Amino acid sequence: MNELVLNNASTMSSREIAELCNTSHDSVLKTIRSLIEKGIVSGNETHYIHSQNGQKYPEFFLNYRDSMVVTSGYSVELRAKIIDRWQELESKQAHKLPQTFSQALMLASQQAEKIEALELQAKMDAPKIEFAMSVRRMEGACKVGDFAKVIGIGRNSLFAKLRLDQILAADNMPYQKYIDAGYFVVIEQIPYVDHAGKAHPAFTTMITGKGQVWLERKYRVAS
Repeated sequence: MNELVLNNASTMSSREIAELCNTSHDSVLKTIRSLIEKGIVSGNETHYIHSQNGQKYPEFFLNYRDSMVVTSGYSVELRAKIIDRWQELESKQAHKLPQTFSQALMLASQQAEKIEALELQAKMDAPKIEFAMSVRRMEGACKVGDFAKVIGIGRNSLFAKLRLDQILAADNMPYQKYIDAGYFVVIEQIPYVDHAGKAHPAFTTMITGKGQVWLERKYRVAS
């Protein structure tokens, strides 16, 4: 068998298919072009230089699926040759390990660079992810007073119940475990300024959609 020409380990050339199947390259090219025209396969047509006359001739590079389709009309024995060759290529790719210490160092360096790049990207994406999660948590959220009207309890009565059941603290902020459970979110508001001109942080407790379902079951007044 002549030297086989492959674009990379994930493709097989039309010349190799012709050689493995003991048929002419022109015949394989004709089949490929016909299947491409019908939209059944897709192939990357390129050219190679003939080693004897130095002239350029066309060839295709096909992936596993398309090479199987092209050879579907061949005998079982010929298709088996193609399958065996694919397995050989995949095996070589899977066992392509560094052969020297310097190659091993280079591979380790490349992997370290990839890991570093992924970690950097993760850090850059973290604020975006947190913002997206905050938006999702806010979907359907409402103030405690508005929710009290929905379930038929007075605003002050609901706040009192929430404090009594140790869901809200004395400052009407939810305890952390209920925030972690996804029942509440706390929204920072514009700080208020007292008569002395000192700014104080301001927060509003909001009940999420999940929290509303939970609290409705717990406090709804029977109609």
